[in-house]
Amino acid sequence: MEAAAVLPRFGGVTGWAGLGWLGGRWFDGLSSSGRPLDVDLATGGLHVRRQPGIAICEEKLDPRELITVDGLRVTTAVRSVCFAMRYAPSLREAVTVLEMAAYSDLVSIDELMAYALAHPAWTGIPQCREAVPWCDENVWSPAESGMKWTWTVVAGRPRPLCNRPVFDLAGRHLGTPDLLDPVAGVFGQYDGSLHLAGRQRATDLDKEAALRSVGLEGATMVAADRVNPSRFLFRLNLAYERAACLAEGERGWTIVAPPGWVSTETVAARRRLDDRQRARLLRYRAG
Repeated sequence: MEAAAVLPRFGGVTGWAGLGWLGGRWFDGLSSSGRPLDVDLATGGLHVRRQPGIAICEEKLDPRELITVDGLRVTTAVRSVCFAMRYAPSLREAVTVLEMAAYSDLVSIDELMAYALAHPAWTGIPQCREAVPWCDENVWSPAESGMKWTWTVVAGRPRPLCNRPVFDLAGRHLGTPDLLDPVAGVFGQYDGSLHLAGRQRATDLDKEAALRSVGLEGATMVAADRVNPSRFLFRLNLAYERAACLAEGERGWTIVAPPGWVSTETVAARRRLDDRQRARLLRYRAG
C-alpha cells in the first residue's frame, strides 16, 4: 500500500505484490533465500521517482490490464504472473511463480501461455515461455515445486504427477503423495518444519506406511536438501531400485479414482467447485 501511494495517475502494483493482494497465498515478498523483494510498480511509461523498496517498470501497459481491488490498483493476475516469470532470477523460480499462482487459482497454465504468446517482444518472455512446459497446476508449495525440479531436471527421472490421490484396489483413499511416478511406483514427500513433530508427524508416518503397504516406494526431502540435494538424490535412487524389484502384478494400488470422487487437480476443476465443496475439498489450503 505504501508503494502504491506513489503511483501516477496511470499504473498499478504488479509482480509478487499484485498477486499477493489478489489472494495468492505464497506471494509473501521474500525471495527463495529469504531476502525481501522490492514492490514492482507498472507505470506504462510515466515517470516515478525511484525509492528504496520500490522497483519501477515503464513497459507499455494496456489500461484493460488494470483493476482496482479493495481500493488498490493492481495489474491483472495474468499480467502480474507473466511479469514475475519474465524477471525471475532463474528458470526454476519462474516455474515456481506460475505453479504458486495456479495453486491459488489466479491463472491457469493455458491462460498464461496465451498471454505470453501475445506479447512476444517483451523482455524476459523467452524464459516465461520456456518455463510453461515444466509447470503443473496442482503443486501445493514452493518446496514441492523445487522438489519436482530436482526430481526431473537434476535426477533426470520421469516427470511425476503432483498431489495425485492413491487408492487401494477396493477404492479406498490411501493418501496423496506430493509427487508420484505411477509407472515406476515411486512417491516423493517434502517434510518441512510443520511435519517434524506432533500430530502432523504421526499422520505423515501413517500415510507413508499405508502407501508402502500396497507396494509403493518413497523418498523424503527435507529443508537441508533444498540447498544440497545429494542426500535426497541418494534416497530417490534407492526408492527406484526397490520399486524395480516389485513385479507389476504385486501392486495393490491405483490412481483411478472411484465413482463419485471429485477431482481438484486443475485450476479449471477447482474453479467449478461451489463454496461448500471448496470448504471440504480444499481445506488443506487453510493450514
